[in-house]
Amino acid sequence: MDLLRYPFRGVVNDVKGRASCYKDDWVAGLRTGFRILAPTMYIFFASALPVIAFGEQLSNETNGILSTVETLASTAICGVIHSILGGQPMMIVGVAEPTIIMYTYLYNFAKKQPGLGERLYLAWAGWVCIWTAIMLFLLATFNASNVISRFTRVAGELFGMLITVLFLQEAIKGIVSEFSMPKDAAIVDHSSPAYQFQWIYVNGLLGVIFSIGLLYTALKTRPARSWLYGIGWLRSFIADYGVPLMVIVWTAFSYSLPSTVPSGVPRRLFSPLPWESSSLKHWTVAKDLFSVPPTYIFAAIVPALMVAGLYFFDHSVASQLAQQKEFNLNKPSAYHYDILVLGFTVLLCGLIGIPPSNGVLPQSPMHTKSLAILRGQLLRKKMIQTAKESMVNRASSLEIYGKMQEVFIQMDSKQNADSVDKDLKSLKDAVLREGDEEGKLAGEFDPRKHIEAHLPVRVNEQRLSNLLQSLLVGGCVGAMPVIKMIPTSVLWGYFAYMAIDSLPGNQFWERIQLLFIGASRRYRVLESPHASFVESVPSRTISVFTILQIVYLLICFGTTWIPIAGILFPLPFFLMILIRQYLLPKFFVPSDLRELDAAEYEELEGVHHEHTLEEDGSISGSCDSRNDAEILDELTTNRGELKHRVVGHREERHLQVSTGRIFELFLLTKNKYRALVLFVPILGRFHGHTFIMFPSPFKCCSTKCMKI
Repeated sequence: MDLLRYPFRGVVNDVKGRASCYKDDWVAGLRTGFRILAPTMYIFFASALPVIAFGEQLSNETNGILSTVETLASTAICGVIHSILGGQPMMIVGVAEPTIIMYTYLYNFAKKQPGLGERLYLAWAGWVCIWTAIMLFLLATFNASNVISRFTRVAGELFGMLITVLFLQEAIKGIVSEFSMPKDAAIVDHSSPAYQFQWIYVNGLLGVIFSIGLLYTALKTRPARSWLYGIGWLRSFIADYGVPLMVIVWTAFSYSLPSTVPSGVPRRLFSPLPWESSSLKHWTVAKDLFSVPPTYIFAAIVPALMVAGLYFFDHSVASQLAQQKEFNLNKPSAYHYDILVLGFTVLLCGLIGIPPSNGVLPQSPMHTKSLAILRGQLLRKKMIQTAKESMVNRASSLEIYGKMQEVFIQMDSKQNADSVDKDLKSLKDAVLREGDEEGKLAGEFDPRKHIEAHLPVRVNEQRLSNLLQSLLVGGCVGAMPVIKMIPTSVLWGYFAYMAIDSLPGNQFWERIQLLFIGASRRYRVLESPHASFVESVPSRTISVFTILQIVYLLICFGTTWIPIAGILFPLPFFLMILIRQYLLPKFFVPSDLRELDAAEYEELEGVHHEHTLEEDGSISGSCDSRNDAEILDELTTNRGELKHRVVGHREERHLQVSTGRIFELFLLTKNKYRALVLFVPILGRFHGHTFIMFPSPFKCCSTKCMKI
């Protein structure tokens, strides 16, 4: 009842909170100078590529009525409005997969209705947007965003996993379509040799090559920062921009085919240019609104309910993840006001005949993270410089920390003294520990190591990067002649990449993998980085909870296949909020449920366990789960040679064989391992322990190992 008793309270509080820092939002961006271009370009490519891919998907599903031009225009227009008038500038808006699904359902329904047809499809979709905007206005008015805390990890990860499955489905459908004639009759010229059977088949094979090639190379570029080869700036560039770079590379490969291949092979993105009549007619769709029969005007309320709920859920979650606790944002949130702004942008998009945009994932938290890195670079550089200058002057550890604290306060002036002491406590303790009795630092003290390890996260909260990336997306509309050069198969590979790239960090996916790990192999999970629930929650409970989520995911996915009622696919996610709050606590222990449904920043990392041969007090405990061949594979190379390292003179001099435990490893040697029979002691390491091994010169050898 409190939600209804105080209308506009949330919006008014949001406006007051953000108005006080609106000027600083722009000043902070301008002060950054040209350095703001790095996060701007990073998030631009992260936003533009999915929108281009969604535009091609929408063009296929709507027979070319909507295309990449409309998805780019919507993302640019809504992005500019949100960056200037929105509450949370960290959030990125754009056309997302749920919007494509909803507009596909609207098209499939409208084209079969005699009172609508393809001619009034966009006008009827405009009415859906009008009703959606009204509902969003009501949600903002009556403070509905107060229930944002009800959107727990279970609902969010189910929604994310559904989008992942839909991405994979679209990638598979797209690759299969490369082996057949295009759906859009307007682009099919039956006299062209490109549509002869043999060339359609060649187009399909090339589509498989380009899509898998894009997928493989894009995934390989993601961990580029940890590569052993290449200089630092090049590895960082590949890690940040490797995906768009791979799109360019595979597009260039598509033009390296022999001249005998017809011009339509491989098939490329088809979209009318923005200045052609087929694109210009969308802007005047408002004049056809009252050509829609009254029955269908009011019938539009049903899909509008689903769209409003979907946008409210998606927009709120995107905003929540863009300002999650680990980012330490200083400026207030604006959930209620952002829903109000979203209502206006949805209304605008409906009136000009383009699909609406809303907060998108993972671009929103990616934007915040990129700005955190930028802010961190500036702080680190200045603090390291100050620390080195103090060390030259032979200052004490306390004096060095005091100088670094002054720099931190100067560059982060909005923090009070108490919060600064709290944020820098870890750094202070680390620096003071390095001092001797007189407070002097050791000669090998490295300020860079300590600052990078203990500097708190700070985000450059501003609006400029969001505005610039939105303008760049708008510039892509004018670059359509270049964008149309991209093969459609490359976009299908990008859909698969988006699906696979969204899985790491998804606890639901991690628990699905746990279902296929046998009890005897669970120690491998404990040896690697893992969440605390792996240790604190019983395996049976984890399995039951995961299976329930899988069943619910299949229900949600099955809903999308229902021809007309598929438009109700957001409904199961709204029900999940109630199921999580009222039903699941009846079947699961509250402490287990909290562990399995913890927010990402609340989730603790489990304790690292090192599995050793002497666990459980005997070698047999390990042999049960690790057979002889597996142990031998770890001790040998692919050529059957024992893995051993040359011991340095200093290490060999200090190496002492203890009189501790002596045990035997029985290696059942087959013919391919006969080359392992040696007669000299071999020094090796196994699971963190050093051994001297004395191989026995027999066919089935008993290798004696002395632990050092």
